[in-house]
Amino acid sequence: MGSKNNTHLPDFILMGLTESEEIQRILFMLFLMIYLINLVGNAGMILIIHLDLQLHTPMYLFLSHLSFLDLGYSTVITPKTLENLLNSNKHISFMECFTQMYFFLFFATTEFFLLSSMAYDRYVAICNPLNYQVVMSTRLCCVLITGSYVMSFTESLVIVLYLNSLHFCKSNVIYHFFCDLPPILALSCTDTHDIEIMMVIMASLNVIVSLITMFISYGYILSTILKINSTSGKCKAFSTCASHLLGVTIFYVTTIFTYLRPQKYYSLGKDQVASVFYAMVVPMLNPFIYSLRNKEVKNAFLRVMQKRESSMQ
Repeated sequence: MGSKNNTHLPDFILMGLTESEEIQRILFMLFLMIYLINLVGNAGMILIIHLDLQLHTPMYLFLSHLSFLDLGYSTVITPKTLENLLNSNKHISFMECFTQMYFFLFFATTEFFLLSSMAYDRYVAICNPLNYQVVMSTRLCCVLITGSYVMSFTESLVIVLYLNSLHFCKSNVIYHFFCDLPPILALSCTDTHDIEIMMVIMASLNVIVSLITMFISYGYILSTILKINSTSGKCKAFSTCASHLLGVTIFYVTTIFTYLRPQKYYSLGKDQVASVFYAMVVPMLNPFIYSLRNKEVKNAFLRVMQKRESSMQ
């Protein structure tokens, strides 16, 4: 075989989650509801943060980008999944499949780095509040956000280019509901050991750097909180970080479970459930996690609605 991908079949077939038409209809309604909540929640967060001047702070700048990323990687996957649940033709072209895989990797990896930046932001806000505006300057925020996108763009491009060099001569049937890395690697008739090692190294570095940043940040935060004398002060400080910790835990556990394992441990049922959770459920939950416990967001929403009503009058 030459160096060029010489798969003889024109496209892949996404088998989805089940072959039962009744279950497919139920899943369609469920996934559609999740996606609509995701769209309204994340787009609403971006809009409120953009319209309310009091939310033009580093924390909410990061939150607006988090909402954008959640919208991005769920939109890359969910519409095609909904289409396949209603359609007997489950084909997806090679170009569309690799494009879907690239953008999913790009958005998800960027979220890893962005969550680390948010942990550092919380560290500065609680441990060094008097210098918060100086330390978390507009320049630093732009560097952290741009760096997250650039690193993710590079890593995702390298992985997809490596995958494109593989030969898929075993089958064109993907036993998954989107073009994810493990099921694509399972179709290759080329030895995937080297690319698996490369992917594990990249993913491990991402996770290690992110977790070290978070552990150090929250270590200092916990130490500072324990020194606060008043109970109300401790509760306020804990509530500031609780939403971020919850979002991080859900996202990290599901993605690490899926990607930081050798290919031979890939399990169809368990991995599909984990994929549904981090690709659809987590993006839907994040607006609730970061806004329902946040009085500033609630007050900003009320201010935006009052301004809209007054302008209409």
